[in-house]
Amino acid sequence: MSTHNPSHPLNCHSERSEESPHLFLLLLVLFAFVPMSLRAQKPAHDVAVTVNDAAHRVDITIDGAPFTSYLWQTNQRKPFLYPLLAPDGTTLTRGNPPLPGERTDHPHHAGLWFNYSNVNNIDYWNNSDAIKPEARAKYGSIDHDLIVSASSGPTSGELVTESTWYPASDVPSVGSNRQPPILHQTTRYVFSKLTIDGHPARAIDMTVTLKALQTSVFYDDKDGMLGIRVAHFLESATAKPETLRDANGIATPVAAPTAGATGVYRTSEGKVGDAAWGARGRWCELSGTTPDGKPETIAVLDHTGNPNYPTYWHARDYGLFAVNPLGAHGFAPKTPALNFTLEKGASATFRYRIILISATVADAGLNRLADAFNSTK
Repeated sequence: MSTHNPSHPLNCHSERSEESPHLFLLLLVLFAFVPMSLRAQKPAHDVAVTVNDAAHRVDITIDGAPFTSYLWQTNQRKPFLYPLLAPDGTTLTRGNPPLPGERTDHPHHAGLWFNYSNVNNIDYWNNSDAIKPEARAKYGSIDHDLIVSASSGPTSGELVTESTWYPASDVPSVGSNRQPPILHQTTRYVFSKLTIDGHPARAIDMTVTLKALQTSVFYDDKDGMLGIRVAHFLESATAKPETLRDANGIATPVAAPTAGATGVYRTSEGKVGDAAWGARGRWCELSGTTPDGKPETIAVLDHTGNPNYPTYWHARDYGLFAVNPLGAHGFAPKTPALNFTLEKGASATFRYRIILISATVADAGLNRLADAFNSTK
C-alpha cells in the first residue's frame, strides 16, 4: 500500500514543488540576517573598554554610559582614572582641573591614583606642575609604558597596564624618562557592573604589583597609596581651614567652603566622621547627598593578602579618601616606623575593590562585600 500523502509538504508535486527551494533559501537568508540586525540594536559589550593610544586614554563605559577613563597625559606625573561616575551618572570626583566653586588645593589629587610620598627619599605623591622647577629633583614620576591587554564583556571588562617609577621628572616623559628607574608596576583593573541590595552598582578591582628594580624603601609616611579626590558634596561639613605640608616641607593652604558638603566616613570598626582618619579596618565608606538630594556612596575594601593588613585610612575631611597600609607611625605615633622595604628583584602586590553606588549601604552589606572580595585570590 502506498503511503504517499499528496497533502504533505514534502510530497507536493504541484507547481509549489518548484517554488519550495526558493522559499527555503529565502527563509535561510532571513534566519542569517535577523539575529545580526537585532544584535546591532544594542551595545556589543555591556562593559566596554576602548583603547585610544593616540589620545593617551582608555575609555570605560557601562551599558553605553561613561564610567571612567584611564589617562596618561603629558602634563601628568602618574597615570590615573578620571572621572568616576556613579550608576546614576553623578560625578563623584573633583574636577581636573578643579571646576568653578571647587577647592583648588593639592593639584596632584586627580581622580583615582596609586603612588607613595617617600620611596628612597623621593616624593611620588605630591608631584605636579605646581612644583617649582628648582625643587623638582625631590619629586619622582610614574610613567605609563604600555597597555598589555584590554577586553570587554557582558558584566565586566579588564585593562592591564605597565608603568615605571623614576626618581626625577623635570619634564614629563610619557615612557621616555632617562633617569635610572626604581620600580616596575603592573596594574590590572577589572571594571564591573553589579547589584547591591537591589541597587545598581559599579566596581573597580585594582591589583597593583610592584617589582623593585633597585632596593626600594617606602619610608613610613601618611601620604599614600591608593587615593581618590572626591566631589565637593562628598567633603565633610566639619572641615576647617588649615595648612598642610608634604614630605619636603612645602606648604599647601586648604580652605574650608562647607556649603553643600555632606560627606561622612564610616569604617568597618565603627569609626565615623573625623575619627576615621588614621583608623584601621577592612573597609571604609564615604556617603553623602547631592545638591538635588540623591544619596551616593564610595566604598573601598582592603584585601587580607595586602602588606600590613588591615590598612590605615587616610580619610581627610577636605575630600581626600586614601588607603595607606605603609604609614603606621604616620597615623599612630606610638607605633614603630614600618619602612616597608623591597630588595632588588622582590615584588609586592596590593589589591583593592572600589564600589560606587547611588544609595547607602548598611554595615552588613559592606561586610558581605568584603567577605566576597577576600574569598578571591
